[in-house]
Amino acid sequence: MSKNTFTSISDFSKNCVDLDSTKLGTARSSRNWLVGQIENFENSDEYFPGIYTKENNVQMGSFARRTKIRPLDDIDFIIVFTGNGSTYATNFNDEITISVPETATKLRRLTNDDYTLNSIRLLNKLKSSLQNVPQYSEADIKRNQEATTLKLTSYDWNFDIVPAFITAPDSSQRTYYLIPDGNGKWKKTDPRIDAKRATEINQKRGGKVLRIIRLIKYWQKRPVVPNISSYLLENLVLNYFDTHEVGVTDQWALKDVFYNLSNSIYSSCYDPKEIQGDLNTLPFETKQKFSEAATKAYLCAKNAIDFVAEDDHKAAHDEWKKVFGSEFPDYE
Repeated sequence: MSKNTFTSISDFSKNCVDLDSTKLGTARSSRNWLVGQIENFENSDEYFPGIYTKENNVQMGSFARRTKIRPLDDIDFIIVFTGNGSTYATNFNDEITISVPETATKLRRLTNDDYTLNSIRLLNKLKSSLQNVPQYSEADIKRNQEATTLKLTSYDWNFDIVPAFITAPDSSQRTYYLIPDGNGKWKKTDPRIDAKRATEINQKRGGKVLRIIRLIKYWQKRPVVPNISSYLLENLVLNYFDTHEVGVTDQWALKDVFYNLSNSIYSSCYDPKEIQGDLNTLPFETKQKFSEAATKAYLCAKNAIDFVAEDDHKAAHDEWKKVFGSEFPDYE
């Protein structure tokens, strides 16, 4: 219960949207322990490929960028393997193949007939090795498109473990991670760029941006808002704050973002990693419905600000409940 609208938004963010701080330490410790187990596989399994420990435990996804909201249901991270002289090439379909030399005997066991590394076989090797860890004997371990997913009964979250190789610097001195593409081949990514960009824009705006992103993500999860990619949504908000200041209060910041989203959803949103191209490939109908939902949220935020100016916090609370739903604090 709360009388003050400003306090209510802060409490709502802390208690309903942001990850539970008591779980974060456990999550990070359990991830680090898991990484240690994987790094030791090559010592216990003569056929497990070598790990490149200098570039390991690379975090990716919204958990790493601190834009993840409750519940903490998955933690993504990259495990970098040693290429042992392997080389990669990109074909006319932008598919990446990794050619493994004869000297890389462990990786050779996971190749196709033409000695190109099969990403599905590497994922399956990681999966089978995880099943040999006593603590994971009862775990649900499965392979998906890009990762091996580990679900422990002792935790609320999954670990999505993405095997990767880091490339040598290209002509621009840039390196990439090559990760499974879901079809046996490989694709480029670089979560370092996403993490750096989110951190820099957040710092440029006084550390206020990430919390606003999390509130916007919570709103987008509501049934009244079309389901769009969380990564696209995050980049639309980051694009806005890259060139605009954060509003003087959370109410103003949210109002401004909702207004911007109602328009920017119709525009291209290019991958900051310069790998995926335009992230906004939504059908026009989805864009239109999302714009309408953002416009309604903007009008509610605008009304709430007007009510606060009139010292009518009850009416302001009612407007924010229209935006965020029943979990938003009641007015008392």
